[in-house]
Amino acid sequence: MLDNIEGQKIPNVTFPTRQDDQWVNVSTDELFAGKTVVVFALPGAFTPTCSSTHLPRYNELAGVFKGNGVDDVVCFSVNDTFVMNAWLADQEAENITVVPDGNGTFAEGMGMLVDKSDLGFGKRSWRYSMLVKDGVIEKMFIEPNQPGDPFEVSDADTMLNYINPNVKAPAAATLFTKPGCPFCAKAKAALKENNIAFEEIILGKDATTVSLRAVSGQTTFPQLFVDGKHIGDSEAIVAYLKG
Repeated sequence: MLDNIEGQKIPNVTFPTRQDDQWVNVSTDELFAGKTVVVFALPGAFTPTCSSTHLPRYNELAGVFKGNGVDDVVCFSVNDTFVMNAWLADQEAENITVVPDGNGTFAEGMGMLVDKSDLGFGKRSWRYSMLVKDGVIEKMFIEPNQPGDPFEVSDADTMLNYINPNVKAPAAATLFTKPGCPFCAKAKAALKENNIAFEEIILGKDATTVSLRAVSGQTTFPQLFVDGKHIGDSEAIVAYLKG
């Protein structure tokens, strides 16, 4: 149980998935054959650490992974396809491929199926990550075998550092915008043109001007923040991008 199986092939499993209201079987060959894939597995969709940290950071860094030779970032969990699809939509994690290991067949084949009956979860996957090349496991990061739900080594940054120790993770950027604002549209386009990923907070939907005033002291929009620093409005954003 929880053995490192680097150098071995992944289990051969077919997963029933729901896509566009149709049942579609997806095999491990389709997911891994001829590809370099980053995998992270976790105990359950919608659970705290999985939703607050594990999945979001992999989604955030997916573009960096792909810029360093990775074809896809895949998440496994012992949940059914409806739960996994709902979780993906809730997380807005469009950069991640979620795979419903509903029967725990893949987790069992990996030696990572654990009993969490004390929590009412039944059999679930242990938390781990791995780099898989053409179906063969090159590297595994397995959380320590201890009580609870440790989260120390299977994170996205640890995996990225293994793949390329010299790569710099992107800055954390947040942009306050308002619907129909031409300056906001210009700012978003400029950030995208410069390959700067950002989280958009839409005033009137995600927050109000109260939050904007509270964090920036400003009432106009857009307003950009990068790594805790207030960059400013659309003109300041243009200046920031020019360096």
